[in-house]
Amino acid sequence: MTSLWRLSSRLSPRRRAAGLAGPLGMVVVVAMWACGVAVGWALVYWPHMPHGFSFATGLDPMEHSTPVDALYISLVTLATLGLGDITPAVGWLRIVAPLEALVGFALLTAIVSWILGIYPALTRRRALALRLSHLRRAHLTEESLDTAPAVALLDGLAADIARVHVDFLQYAESYYFHDGLGDTSLAQTLGYAAELGQSIRTTGHADVRTSTAVLTVALEDLAAVLDQRFLHTGGSVYEIFQAYARDHNGLGPA
Repeated sequence: MTSLWRLSSRLSPRRRAAGLAGPLGMVVVVAMWACGVAVGWALVYWPHMPHGFSFATGLDPMEHSTPVDALYISLVTLATLGLGDITPAVGWLRIVAPLEALVGFALLTAIVSWILGIYPALTRRRALALRLSHLRRAHLTEESLDTAPAVALLDGLAADIARVHVDFLQYAESYYFHDGLGDTSLAQTLGYAAELGQSIRTTGHADVRTSTAVLTVALEDLAAVLDQRFLHTGGSVYEIFQAYARDHNGLGPA
């Protein structure tokens, strides 16, 4: 997925905005999983053909004992189709084949779980970006943030950033999904969160100062994850967010 992402960075911005790197990367990973399992079990079956298998009437065992036939048996078993035209006859092969079917079921479960996990993570990331965009367009001042209601706003932002932080840890591949260039792009709006925390750090309201400190730490932790896993700049929080914006949008932070 990293290689596909780097390849996409060499394409024109219009092509990259389609966001093919992440979805295509998932397809490639799933295909590699399935092919690895299918080919591996086929290599187990092939040396024992035709004597270790029973063939349906009309099939010549000698003509259907090639590597392609072994791969066919493996794919049919992996997909739990159970066609029955070629079946294991030797005792231990009759145990191995159902094990492959169990692996196929586990593989399908893993794929579904992966998809069901990564897309909610993308939704949380884009929702945070949209919220930051709304705050930026509201043109908040230090006076409006030096109030008790601002505490809930800052705490909510810190919590949302913490969730995105966890998403990047659990679903690192979500980094390679492009959010576009609009208000749902976290790469474009994350810089505003850092500027917001910096602008109200010295405000007079004690609760606001506490919430701002928590927000600042959340941003530092998120920047550390982005830099350690993906960007490798070794820079400050603001520099990391700049690199994140360039990597996703070819732009500096908004």
